[in-house]
Amino acid sequence: MASLSHSLVTSRGNLVSGGSVSDLIRSSSNGLSGVPLKSLGRTRFGIKTKDLRVFSKLGKVKKHDYPWPDNADPNVKGGVLSHLSHFKLLKEKQKPVTLDFEKPLMDLRKKIIDVQKMANETDLDFSDQIILLETKYQQALKDLYTHLTPIQRVNIARHPNRPTFLDHVLNITERFVELHGDRSGYDDPAIVTGLGTINDKNYMFIGHQKGRNTKENIQRNFGMPTPQGYRKALRMMYYADHHGFPIVTFIDTPGAYADLKSEELGQGEAIAHNLRTMFGLKVPIISIVIGEGGSGGALAIGCSNIMLMLENSVFYVASPEACAAILWKSAKAAPKAAEKLRITAGELLKLQIADGIIPEPLGGAHADPHWTSQQIKTAILDSMEELNKMDTEKLLEHRMLKFRKLGGFQEGIPVDPIKKVNMKKKEEPIIKPGMSPEELEGEVKELKQKILKAKESSSEHPESGLNEMIKKLKIEVDYELSEAMKALGLTDRSVALQQDFEKSRNSKDHATILALNEQIENLKNEFKQNLHTAPNYKSLKYKIDMLSELSRAKDLSEKNGKIGSLKQEINKKFEEILDRPDLKGKIESIRKEIEGSEVESATDLDQDLKDNILKLKEEIEMEFSNILKQLDLHIEPPTLSAIKNKADELNQQTMEVIEDMINSSDLKDQIEQLKVERAKAGQNPSLETKNKIEGLEQNIRQALVDAMDSSVLKKKYERLMSEFSEAVNSSETSQVNFETNSSFS
Repeated sequence: MASLSHSLVTSRGNLVSGGSVSDLIRSSSNGLSGVPLKSLGRTRFGIKTKDLRVFSKLGKVKKHDYPWPDNADPNVKGGVLSHLSHFKLLKEKQKPVTLDFEKPLMDLRKKIIDVQKMANETDLDFSDQIILLETKYQQALKDLYTHLTPIQRVNIARHPNRPTFLDHVLNITERFVELHGDRSGYDDPAIVTGLGTINDKNYMFIGHQKGRNTKENIQRNFGMPTPQGYRKALRMMYYADHHGFPIVTFIDTPGAYADLKSEELGQGEAIAHNLRTMFGLKVPIISIVIGEGGSGGALAIGCSNIMLMLENSVFYVASPEACAAILWKSAKAAPKAAEKLRITAGELLKLQIADGIIPEPLGGAHADPHWTSQQIKTAILDSMEELNKMDTEKLLEHRMLKFRKLGGFQEGIPVDPIKKVNMKKKEEPIIKPGMSPEELEGEVKELKQKILKAKESSSEHPESGLNEMIKKLKIEVDYELSEAMKALGLTDRSVALQQDFEKSRNSKDHATILALNEQIENLKNEFKQNLHTAPNYKSLKYKIDMLSELSRAKDLSEKNGKIGSLKQEINKKFEEILDRPDLKGKIESIRKEIEGSEVESATDLDQDLKDNILKLKEEIEMEFSNILKQLDLHIEPPTLSAIKNKADELNQQTMEVIEDMINSSDLKDQIEQLKVERAKAGQNPSLETKNKIEGLEQNIRQALVDAMDSSVLKKKYERLMSEFSEAVNSSETSQVNFETNSSFS
């Protein structure tokens, strides 16, 4: 009885094992052979033997259990086998769907429609206006779709009207036959397989199939396969490998269907089995990402020799929403996650995960599905031409190396210096902003005490703590500013302006850039004017003041440190000059001459000794000047130094002459009279008093000029000016950037 019951196991009228029920029932155990089903009854049959009796009922047939229709047309396009496919043309055109970032384009399109409608109603010629609007629309469309953000590409990849796998396959093949079932009683509609021809060459096509409307999406499980779907794909891969058909897979799924039943039926094992098998297939494999490729559900049919991606498709290990929920605890951070994940075709091509990008029309693949399909066809033929040049061994090695090189590294090899610069730096501990002024003041006091202690011990560096505090204060100020922006209701405007500015950065439309700059300035002015009304204004002001104070302290510390080190270096060089044997001998000889002269002061030295001292001084100054030039510093030339001494002497003599003149009786009386008149005049002097004061000032000024114009001073001044001009002309530089006072005695 057991053997007979196992021979009659059926699933929805399809015999899984033991042959066809409609033909024969066979059993080797009980001697029955070749018993017609019709002779046993239509709806109920029984087999009576001495020891055995079995009853069974035929279940009701559902709509798609037997896909072949009763009235199949033998002359249908594509042949009678096309009746096996459930994919038919939609009776109604898909409704247009506008994404959020496309709304400005729709406003332009609405204007064009309104103008055309007006032209039709009034019979007036609006062709120029329509052409101008069409040009603006095309330019705006081009600007938008050439500067898409990662999250915008994700939205395009998920567009409801985006062409599906079967749309592309039926566009690029001359003949296509869909093949069903995993030979274990299931036929997952989320994965479609079939044979098709391109240029009279047979290919095995395998792909994820999404629906074109709600009804189809429910039927296709939104393109999320179950284990049965991957096992169907595996069966077709074995079939293609056996017959030598190249395999082309189309990836368009958010991921494998993650429900309890799928896990019970071995979802992970089915994906792993596919991965292992695809690396051993001896035929060329090409994978094309036409929408979104999510996680292992995409990779289960994506282990190929060449992976191509449509321009607006994405390929990821986790969706941006899932990544944002894990890292930032909110799905609202999906745009940031999409950028960090680097899931777009361009980024994946740089990472050598994708091998090529297939262009899409402006507006996405749904704007012109047939054109997109032809681009896919061209890419398949070009890639297949490249793979057909490889023998089986080379093909398998090519597929293995493609995946082995991803993220590969070798230990023990020095890092390239250029790569090392661009390597990710060690993440620093995150500083949480939002400190109160009291907490901040306490930390600043602790920092001051540490700096004072560090100055006492030279082993510690007080600058490190100061830098950390400045960094923390910058974060606090940024946080307070953002909170003030939120309180004033300016955050959304700021974010929108920032996004618009990023988009227009590569644009050549100067009018747009100027308008954005003006809006940004207006926003800044509005923020400054209303900042004092923000609830956290006092806290913000305190932190900004503290940041300014510590920044000034840091700048002063750095400046003092540089000056101190420079002084040490200059002194060291100066000591080296004085320790030179030739200069040291000259200094000793002059010192002996001074000691031998037995004079009481430097003024009593004879002129020859004075000239020798001055010459040695100039020589030492010249050597010192060369050292300073090496340190990018400049000193006054020696000749100018001598002239400066003479100028000081002349100034002293001039002051003595002026003092004598002031102390003279006539000029002294005039000065005293001037003081009296100014005291009498007060703040509102009369015209007569003003004239009298001006007359006295002029007389005093003239007396001083006459005294200065004496023959002795005038000759000394003229001689000094001539010496100065000669020194400037003979000097290599006339600009004095550095001045030093040193004694060489």
